[in-house]
Amino acid sequence: MGIFAAVKSAIKNAFTSDKGASKYKLVEHLSNNMSLWGNAAYDNDIVRACVNAKALRISKLSLRHIQETARADSSKQLNINPWPYMRFLLEEPNRYMSIAPFLHKLSVLCDLTGNAFILILRDNNGLPCELFPIPAVMAEAKYNPDGALFYDFTLKNGERWRFADYDIIHLRGDFYINDIFGDSRGKSLSPLLEVVETTDKGIINAIKNSSIVRWLLKYTTALRDEDLKKNAQAFADNYLNISSGAVGVAAVDAKAEATQVNPQDYVPNAAQMSKSTERLLSLFNINDKIIKSSANEDEENEYYETVIEPFVIKLSQEFTRKLFTRRQRSTGNYISAGSFNLQAASLKTKLQLVQMVDRGALSPNEWRESMGLAPNEGGDKPIRRLDTATVESADNGGGEINAPNN
Repeated sequence: MGIFAAVKSAIKNAFTSDKGASKYKLVEHLSNNMSLWGNAAYDNDIVRACVNAKALRISKLSLRHIQETARADSSKQLNINPWPYMRFLLEEPNRYMSIAPFLHKLSVLCDLTGNAFILILRDNNGLPCELFPIPAVMAEAKYNPDGALFYDFTLKNGERWRFADYDIIHLRGDFYINDIFGDSRGKSLSPLLEVVETTDKGIINAIKNSSIVRWLLKYTTALRDEDLKKNAQAFADNYLNISSGAVGVAAVDAKAEATQVNPQDYVPNAAQMSKSTERLLSLFNINDKIIKSSANEDEENEYYETVIEPFVIKLSQEFTRKLFTRRQRSTGNYISAGSFNLQAASLKTKLQLVQMVDRGALSPNEWRESMGLAPNEGGDKPIRRLDTATVESADNGGGEINAPNN
């Protein structure tokens, strides 16, 4: 809640400005509400491992503002981060976090609740200046008579905030039933978590039960309570104490009958426990190698293409849609979210990328980044070997390439 307390002054007019929804007669759709389920699930070690394995990879993404314009010869000119305010926004979304923890939080929210909401704060000129993840426990979608969408958020301390859809970036996970909100995995997770937690409790109880009564002494004559306790203690000292010097055989006379008690505790076997864990991993579309970071480069690439890349596409599209106006988008402005996805590649694969540097497909600094090396001055300019050329240059006998030597 500290984030909202700190920015109250910046959004105090959310209920009173002309952009707010409080001045409108709202048409409430009761079905368009959502409880953000997932806090209890995150306490489970398996769920947390699944969620964090993805979030750590998402946090390595880099966001860039790309401005794409057309030259007179129909080729494209790309300007990277041409606007300073947008560059700083994508590097430092708000005063409390850089882009890495910001993306990590968004990924966790999407996986656990099916939704991640980001508040866009704007300066006096209407330009985005800060982005804040909204830590809500409940969200409601409402419309005014003109059909404009507003969100009502309920925070953990009971405060309620209302924002127009114009100021909210909404990322969805599974998206099927509701028209606005993503679908939570709560109903799918609950029975699986119940099985896992019950199994864990069964193992704990079995260990605790191993220290309960293991022998029953049944006397044929009535004895006082203190005599029963005295005889039981003597039996334990003589035959159950490892330092008593007993030979492993217990002897009693005709006045008592000793019976061993075997507690019948049910503990699931390893196959059943493994099956429950496998079902949880499948729900998050992940495997044990990805969680333990033991996957090879092919397995990492498969995980990137099936799980990470769809999130990257949604992230870039939604950020572009909300941070730029239609006019700005029409002039070639968009947000590119991507990762230099070669960190999991083997050293052999990284060395082979030198061929891409020779052909201008990668800049020297991009190749150095894949090797974990610092950039060199001038290394952002693509280079090309003199024995390669474009099709037009080859048709002209390589004149363009050899021109400086003539």
